[in-house]
Amino acid sequence: FLIMVANFKNIVLVPTDFSEVCANAAGQAIETAKLLNFKVVLLHVVNAETKAYLKEEKLPEEAIVQQLKALAEKLKSESGVEVEFLAREGSIFNTISDVANEIGANLIYLGTHGKAGIQHFTGSFALKVVTSSTVPVVVVQNRPVDKGYNDIVLPITSDVCTPEKAAWATYISKEFNAKIHILVIGDAGDLIYESAHEIARIFDKNGVIYTFKEAEKHSFFSKQTIDYATSNNSDLIMIMTHPDKALPQFLLGSYDEEIIFNTTQIPVLCVNPRELEFDLVG
Repeated sequence: FLIMVANFKNIVLVPTDFSEVCANAAGQAIETAKLLNFKVVLLHVVNAETKAYLKEEKLPEEAIVQQLKALAEKLKSESGVEVEFLAREGSIFNTISDVANEIGANLIYLGTHGKAGIQHFTGSFALKVVTSSTVPVVVVQNRPVDKGYNDIVLPITSDVCTPEKAAWATYISKEFNAKIHILVIGDAGDLIYESAHEIARIFDKNGVIYTFKEAEKHSFFSKQTIDYATSNNSDLIMIMTHPDKALPQFLLGSYDEEIIFNTTQIPVLCVNPRELEFDLVG
């Protein structure tokens, strides 16, 4: 069994700039909240882009709250899920994570796009949100997912944070009643193989349904991961990100970005390494 010891409040946080892709993220968050009996909190970060938009459209600042309220009421009426909202002035990079911690969010659903909304949730912006977050972030593109997460690919590229990878994957598998597909990078080396097998052993102890596959031995592991997820009709890819805090831009690992912004547009659950938040029993 899996015992969760983090201070979570059964909340899914959805930052929004009222664009189509953020609406898709909100829709997926609603489906998750419905499945898990969570509530959804919509967040708009009021920044320079918001203020420029309001000025250009000759709208008062209250217009943002009105849009949030209308969206929350629409989502609630359509789904029956409890939906709250808030507007907070600040920076997208820090404020989203700060609010997630403040309200005890379990997950963040982040829609990412080009310059189609009020705010530019582009690749680099989204990555900064991911790396600043202390809770898992599901990065969503335009592809809709409306049947939950039944098959989840877990690529293994390092031996870092093995217990935490296993704990989060077990938690997600249990919450969504999903099968985990472990995919080990080809020619990985003894430490990574041992890490992958340790995760499998933890899955066995905790009753997680999973498959285990070693990728072919070549350098395009991100493409292999995406192709494997596509061939399995997977609904989600889960990665343990490896941001290098010594670097000024807090960059992600070499495979992370390519997987997060995969062209198949499969949602990607990103978990940053941190102190272990679970006890695994069994």
